[in-house]
Amino acid sequence: MSKKVVKVSAKVIEPFWETKTLQEMTRPEWESLCDGCAKCCLNKFIDDETTDESTELLPTAHIQEGEQIHYSNIACFLLNEKSCQCTKYEERTKLVPDCVRLTQDNLDGVFFMPPSCTYRRLQEGRGIPSWHPLLHKGKKTAMHNAGMSVRGKIVKDDDVSIVNFEDYIVSWPLEDID
Repeated sequence: MSKKVVKVSAKVIEPFWETKTLQEMTRPEWESLCDGCAKCCLNKFIDDETTDESTELLPTAHIQEGEQIHYSNIACFLLNEKSCQCTKYEERTKLVPDCVRLTQDNLDGVFFMPPSCTYRRLQEGRGIPSWHPLLHKGKKTAMHNAGMSVRGKIVKDDDVSIVNFEDYIVSWPLEDID
């Protein structure tokens, strides 16, 4: 009796984030890149000597040379602290006019994304982080365990006085572990 040898060629499929630019991605691919850390939902403040009381807490669309962004642990009232997801995602920009909908078209101008943000990492050529849910069957456990999300670290903006924002300045949103 003769035996046949069958060779099976397994085609290696590379992940879309390694083969496409951010601009080439479909909307579902783009949305799946969000690691769900919710650091973008934190209130951020710019150290700016030119503001006065009337402009101090107004939003800005840019950062000037010499200015520095300070992250706080004050999160949007719409954020679910446990899941790190917006409770009104589809309505968020209507309910919170300062909320930015990140897209391929405005990524360059969104200067406040933390260094660990997957969109920012890919834009800068640093790749997807090891703790990203796409590398863990869609689960956020590795991200939470690595301390890369806001879970357990925030207060809601409707529970604190924004006037005392200096008391809530933190550096942990700037951490990036790989």
